[in-house]
Amino acid sequence: MESRLDYAKLAPGGYRAMLDLESYVRQCALEPALLELIKIRASQINGCAYCLDMHTKDARVLGESEQRIYALDAWRETPFYTARERAALAWTESVTLVSRGHVPDAVFEEVSAHFTQTEIVNLTWAIVTINSWNRVAIAMRSVPGSYQPAHGGASE
Repeated sequence: MESRLDYAKLAPGGYRAMLDLESYVRQCALEPALLELIKIRASQINGCAYCLDMHTKDARVLGESEQRIYALDAWRETPFYTARERAALAWTESVTLVSRGHVPDAVFEEVSAHFTQTEIVNLTWAIVTINSWNRVAIAMRSVPGSYQPAHGGASE
């Protein structure tokens, strides 16, 4: 597999804008491990190999277990996730697959039981951000495998 275009170099303003949004998400007070679960789940749905490689590595750096990473695609059928994580994962799926159900009220009620209004908005920004990264990485054929996490994990 070969990358199509170096989007960061060819459109540095757009790339910086995405990095700024990513920086906001990382500083929004949602748990870093939860953010990685969200990024992995959205990337699974979107089929983004580059982001899956990146965020599974970042999740491991943050202490996430292999078991929870491997089972994430079937989170509803496992006892491995908290009620708060389950609500976030349901919200992630609904926002990522917005054309299928337009984020139903039941999913909003579920996430509202576990997150404040500000947290829901920040959770949504996190989902929007990873979905955007997925689309860029897939379109530009970003090649997975070379990413190495920083000591603390959590990048784009």
